Amino acid sequence: MSGRAAGERTGGGRAGARPGGRSGAPPRGRRRTYAIVALCLSLLAAGVVAGVEWARRWEGSVTLLGNWTGGDEERFRREVLEPFEREHRIRVVYQGSSAESQVLAADVEAGTPPDVVVMPGPGELAAYARQGRLKPLDGLFDPDHYDPMWAPELAGGVHWVPVKADLKSMVWHPGALTEAEAARIARDPGEWCLALESGATSGWPGTDWVEDVLLQQAGWETYQKWATGRLPWTDGAVRRAWTTWGDLVGAGDRRRVERALLANYADPWGGSRPTCRAERLEHQAAFVRSGAHWTAVRGTYVHSRAVVPGARRDLTAWEVSGDLAAMLRDTPEARALIRHLADPGTAQLGFTANRAVPAGRYDADPMAGRIDATLRGRGTMRCWDASDAMPPAMRDAFHQAALRFLVAPRELPERLAVLEEVRSRHKDAAWLPTVCGNG
Repeated sequence: MSGRAAGERTGGGRAGARPGGRSGAPPRGRRRTYAIVALCLSLLAAGVVAGVEWARRWEGSVTLLGNWTGGDEERFRREVLEPFEREHRIRVVYQGSSAESQVLAADVEAGTPPDVVVMPGPGELAAYARQGRLKPLDGLFDPDHYDPMWAPELAGGVHWVPVKADLKSMVWHPGALTEAEAARIARDPGEWCLALESGATSGWPGTDWVEDVLLQQAGWETYQKWATGRLPWTDGAVRRAWTTWGDLVGAGDRRRVERALLANYADPWGGSRPTCRAERLEHQAAFVRSGAHWTAVRGTYVHSRAVVPGARRDLTAWEVSGDLAAMLRDTPEARALIRHLADPGTAQLGFTANRAVPAGRYDADPMAGRIDATLRGRGTMRCWDASDAMPPAMRDAFHQAALRFLVAPRELPERLAVLEEVRSRHKDAAWLPTVCGNG
């Protein structure tokens, strides 16, 4: 007789079987409870593992404010910050903003400044150093690796270190043109590509022009007096620099000026409606050399004194700019990041002012090697971009004046009077003592 038949006769299967299931199996409700407990335990275990992994990966964090966004930010994260995080297990919370000055001012006012900031130029940082907001960087890097103009002692110590440098006083032209031909066509405003739009800092390419013309015409000593607040804006040398710039680029030409005011400095040659097309000259920093336009025409550069009317021939001085790292909160993580940014072995986002970085990195690129030698060579006179070195109020007024002058060059006396009034009101601001050096 089959087992099933036997089971049916005894009325309910094997001895000891629980109703509703197999022998030894828990009731359905208890099974559900066990499943829930098992799920909770597995989730708890996963959380513990994740927590251990987090603790093993990050040993601290540091906040960093900079002005790099978009592709520049991605490269900065990938080449500079990620290696730091891997080596030190310190997480970098980076905030990039094109309105960095305003963001930093608001954060400082609210009492929540970033640990570290990277800013273009020393003018704004000098103001924070004077207020006691910046922490000295003594012992975090070797100042002897830099010309003193890059990392000066101010307010009782060194308060910033360059992380990127750029060469200015450059006039770019197609490789097919000779220096003499570039100088000849420079007197025609139609040959100049001009773009002044830059968001909250629109106008700075115009201030670069005025600064460079003054440097080449009057020399570095006069330039330094002006950039450090010791020379009036109404001085004849300053006025001459403005008018020379206006004559070169066609200030007052309505159609040309409108194009220049709306054109973004970053790429006036690109897009569906480029501002610059047939022009053959551009006054811009070293960073443009790798742009699509100048690459296509095998672009090269001449020193601006070759094309500036009235430029002195008995000296050579270059305008420079740079991005500077400073510390607002003295923490072990912030100190580690400053050391990393100043380390000669850290990847460079462009050119550097650090003399400890091997020069051979440009052996395959003669133009880059030439720019690098100018930025770091001893005996070469270099002067900070004046607007970047000035107190913020003076810098902002200068930017606005450059835009207004292009539109109405005949109002230059009024513009200079306003700038002189701003200088007078801020005589006691944190002007740098020097902006030039050849050490």
